[in-house]
Amino acid sequence: MSNVEEFRREVRGWLRAHLTGEFASLRGRGGPGREHEAHTERLAWERHMAAHGWTCVGWPKEYGGRGASLEEQVAFHEEYALADAPARVGHIGEQLLGPTLIAFGTPAQRARFLPRIVAVDELWSQGYSEPDAGSDLANVRTRAERDGDAWVVTGQKVWTSGAHEADWCFVVARTEPGSVRHHGLSYLLVPLDAPGVEIRPIVQLTGTSEFNEVFFDGVRTDAGHLVGAPGDGWKVAMATLGFERGVSTLGQQVGFRRELEAVIELARRNGAAADPLVRDRIARAWTGLEIIRFNALRMLSGVAAGAPGPEASINKIFWATWHRELGELAMDVCGADGMLAAGEPYDLTDWQRLFLFSRADTLYAGSNEIQRNIIAERVLGLPKEARP
Repeated sequence: MSNVEEFRREVRGWLRAHLTGEFASLRGRGGPGREHEAHTERLAWERHMAAHGWTCVGWPKEYGGRGASLEEQVAFHEEYALADAPARVGHIGEQLLGPTLIAFGTPAQRARFLPRIVAVDELWSQGYSEPDAGSDLANVRTRAERDGDAWVVTGQKVWTSGAHEADWCFVVARTEPGSVRHHGLSYLLVPLDAPGVEIRPIVQLTGTSEFNEVFFDGVRTDAGHLVGAPGDGWKVAMATLGFERGVSTLGQQVGFRRELEAVIELARRNGAAADPLVRDRIARAWTGLEIIRFNALRMLSGVAAGAPGPEASINKIFWATWHRELGELAMDVCGADGMLAAGEPYDLTDWQRLFLFSRADTLYAGSNEIQRNIIAERVLGLPKEARP
């Protein structure tokens, strides 16, 4: 038996033994469109994982991880999804900020923040997008000025996932007055309990609030909380985005497969499968899911070789469009029943939530339009889009 197979068996056995008792009811809880579910209980579960060494498994051992290989990390995320374990609450710190600090942080920053991420003692959010700097991230206007032993941050971020539950936010801010585009930006770690921070949840189509507006009004953060050199924010921020599309994508596919299988079962049960057009769409969905997996494996092979390429953009646009179409298929399979809401508290069905929230898949983490531009300009070598 290979080391990866042994590791997979270890993960599977631990989850089977521990997703019991007080944690048994957490199976399937949380995730996109459902992050409001059992947050406190899921946080307790993740701290239980940390106590047994199952957070940050891919991090080097000297930073609190297990030093798992890429193949072992894939196995972990797949087994976690196959166990229907609850959606992670510390993933932004574990998968985005942690690897960024390991790559660009100072020894003091690593010592201060990494142990608390491993232990799930501090939760993080990502302060990139702004009202006029979403897909065009280089248009950031939030500014930070050095004042003695602190940076003073003023501006607004939007679509900040989980900020209402987070302790910290990593913020891209303009630190060089008069700079434009990707020049003059810096990457700052900002406490969300500091004076001058205001967080306003945004109500979504689903009726829940996973995203937020975050306002910074002269918020002070320690001068030592600058990651990289002043003006290096764009480079550091792009590295963080690269970490975002990592090994967890294969675990995501397990969830997609579970959703597709449930749609197929519903179609069989309510007779929708008798419609040849529905059967054709189901077949296309199944084929698309296989393509998503192969795209993810191709992307990860590039990461393993140390040179992630266009596969990340290709994979993002493909799975986002596929998932949105799965939501549309699910509603068509539901038929007229899909338009009915349950009685009070008027909660959505799983199918309605899938349909509504999957509309966002083609927008967040780089919209389809932006991904097409990246592929056109950087892969195909086509002329750049005209800019004002």
